[in-house]
Amino acid sequence: MSHLPQRIIQILRPFETVFSGRVWEWAKVLLIGAILAPGERTVAAILRVMGLQNDQQFQNYHRVLNRAKWSSRALSRILLRLLVSLFVPENAAVVVGIDETIERRRGRNIAARGLYRDAVRSSKEFFVKTSGLRWISMLLLTPIPWAQRVWALPFLTVLAPSERYHEHHHKRHKTITDWARQMIGQLSRWLPNRKLVVVADGAYAVVAFLAKVVRLPLVTVVTRLRLDAALYDPAPQREAGKKGRPAVKGKRQPTLAQRLADPQTVWLKRDVSWYGGITRVVELATGMALWYHPGVAPVSIRWVLIRDPEGTFASQALLCTDQNADPVQILHWFVMRWPIEVTFHEVRTHLGVETQRQWSDLAIVRTTPALLGLFSLVTIFAHQLLDEHPFPVRQAAWYAKALPTFSDTLAFVRQHLWPSTFFCRSSATPDVIEIPRALFDRLVNTLAFTA
Repeated sequence: MSHLPQRIIQILRPFETVFSGRVWEWAKVLLIGAILAPGERTVAAILRVMGLQNDQQFQNYHRVLNRAKWSSRALSRILLRLLVSLFVPENAAVVVGIDETIERRRGRNIAARGLYRDAVRSSKEFFVKTSGLRWISMLLLTPIPWAQRVWALPFLTVLAPSERYHEHHHKRHKTITDWARQMIGQLSRWLPNRKLVVVADGAYAVVAFLAKVVRLPLVTVVTRLRLDAALYDPAPQREAGKKGRPAVKGKRQPTLAQRLADPQTVWLKRDVSWYGGITRVVELATGMALWYHPGVAPVSIRWVLIRDPEGTFASQALLCTDQNADPVQILHWFVMRWPIEVTFHEVRTHLGVETQRQWSDLAIVRTTPALLGLFSLVTIFAHQLLDEHPFPVRQAAWYAKALPTFSDTLAFVRQHLWPSTFFCRSSATPDVIEIPRALFDRLVNTLAFTA
């Protein structure tokens, strides 16, 4: 595909080393077709949109996913380093979010599927179960200059099968915190000299998980903390000549719920970045403690209580494994995880997640992480194609907006791919007709904005 824009070819070149020569040519067709295809992201739909519906060797494109030898982890490493080099300054911490998403899939041949709580359809009062695959995704949380806000860019996604699946295959079940610990360890090895901040929700507020992660150099974890968590003072200094096992903790501290109700608690008013890109005033209380659970090494944390002076949201607590971190910075890091849910929504709406039809175990393990990574790759393509020019935000008389969304980003990349992929081909006897420029532009724009 030498007719692709040169800036896109430069981005794709590092990924070429992961594939053999033949497989790379087929993989590029699947990649560009996945960006251009509207609706379902099946291999058949991709071949149709690429004009290859009459290719008699169509099975080669299926084999890229279900048989060919290449490493998803190697691709993740290349994608991460590319994202960090483009969007994260060298002296800044690399902030990543980690979260799960359920891919709703049915079919007896999908071995790893299970029954899970559907977070989108459930509420506090109403519990909805769904059949599907549970994925744990790690995403870079970083401001995008031309979007003027933080985006969540996926780079590493793993399948976390259900407990029933592991029992059936006689394997030890790995919880989401087990998977998360391995993913953070991999991230630490990929970026050994960078400070890493991992932001997660309350499902990862587990003492055993944090006790293992804090051993990694330059890694900080920020997550929610229960208001009734058992917090303690540091262990007192051991007296000389005292017999017995050394103390691992000191005196029990009041719970955070008690601190909320205590009129003696010192609150600081601060202007903070909040959800939705706004700034609001909140009250913060903070302190240091050991979080301890019997049988597990205690974890040193800084806790932060957040209270709304207007009373519009319930008080909550955060923890940070870096006791020297500023409480406002801790809150800022945690608020940065909001775009994760936006990304999960966008990949379903615009990149066809949950429309795949693979039944092969290997193809399933590869396809969904690839589509999530495509969100990041499209963002990189747009960033390079813009070349520091203003982003052409899509406008309409009934829909005015100041900042681009991912749908605008995808359309912008498609506008560069459609002409180079279809209208720049030539042959010995080209079948070409002349059309007015206005009609050509309207056709390309329509194809670009098709979701």
